[in-house]
Amino acid sequence: MKIEKKTIENDLKFLRQISKPVDFYDETWKEAIKELDLYCKQDPEIYAMASVQLGIPLRLVYLKRTDLARLEEEGYNEAKVLINPVIIKQEGCTRYWEACASCLDYMGLVERPYQIEIEYYDPNKQKHKEVFSGFSATVLSHELDHLDGILHMDRAIEVLKMPQEERKKFRKMHPYEILSKTRTYPTPKINKKVLF
Repeated sequence: MKIEKKTIENDLKFLRQISKPVDFYDETWKEAIKELDLYCKQDPEIYAMASVQLGIPLRLVYLKRTDLARLEEEGYNEAKVLINPVIIKQEGCTRYWEACASCLDYMGLVERPYQIEIEYYDPNKQKHKEVFSGFSATVLSHELDHLDGILHMDRAIEVLKMPQEERKKFRKMHPYEILSKTRTYPTPKINKKVLF
């Protein structure tokens, strides 16, 4: 399986597709997970990645530890793979300047739910139900959008173009915000932007 990072510059149409559910009877998903794991371990900047970003349009999300404390740490941390994840409940609201490995230097101010409850399968085909809150919910919501062909810029209130080093400084001045932990999450409209 050839792994190649997809970006909006060359692969916008590919990234816009809806990823297919994993069929456990088709063993190719195991190889896809190995490739996803290998790629994500090599890049400490990656918090999470949907497999479609690497040219594998399956409903797979690779998720590293994503609490805010990790932003100050270096190196790889333990991860897990979510197979066919589905949001079954969401509430609250947060705001953060998101960036994406597929979206080059574009970042967007995006509102996400504060808390999401997810059903998913693990690589042993066991079903799980798990709650993610705060920054973890933001990261995972971003990746779940990728599975439906939605980019963070499509949900953004505002979009800026900024290199990675500048983004780090900018985020210190504009940190992650919790607007509400309990209110009904107001799902924003999707506006698929073409910025170049």
